[in-house]
Amino acid sequence: MEFEKLEIEGAYSFTPPVYKDDRGLFANTYQEAAFAAALGKPLFPVKDLSHNLSHRGVLRGIHYTTLPPGRAKYVCCPRGRVRDYLVDLRVGSPTFGTWTMCELSQDNCRALYIPVGLGHAFISLEDETVISYVMSEGYVPSAELAVSALDPTLGLPLPEGLLPTQSHRDMEAPTLAEARDRGLLPGYEESLATEAALWQ
Repeated sequence: MEFEKLEIEGAYSFTPPVYKDDRGLFANTYQEAAFAAALGKPLFPVKDLSHNLSHRGVLRGIHYTTLPPGRAKYVCCPRGRVRDYLVDLRVGSPTFGTWTMCELSQDNCRALYIPVGLGHAFISLEDETVISYVMSEGYVPSAELAVSALDPTLGLPLPEGLLPTQSHRDMEAPTLAEARDRGLLPGYEESLATEAALWQ
């Protein structure tokens, strides 16, 4: 498995070898040795597994979890294809407000490690696309917030000719600046401390 340190501090992508034949394909989307080589430790203790199904053009996010509890995530796309975005929402981070983008699909079997304090969004490029999440904490509805994926200051590049479909919550989400002004964003040092505590 190959891993790559992404532009946002603490985030990594993992791309396994994909074995294809006339039956389909096989790939390991998580390998402890590769994860430990990248982060210096194995995956966090898992508290929650979930997935969603999206039609073509569905835009989800930018979602994040407040502190506490904060949540780290390991994400892959076992079916379909998405353009995936990570956004650094950690106030005080050296990469605050920056984003990185990659494609996750059933063909490349790539996975992303999303540290505590980062926002996550994706737009589905195919019908019946599935995104799978492994998470360090359970779901707490009141702790789940969003920043607008259409914030013009962020300027996330959406695919041309694809009209995004959003939930009401995501359409009403504040911009990054508004969320910061309202004190809704996680702090950088607190995010690092929360993430470090996952392995204690």
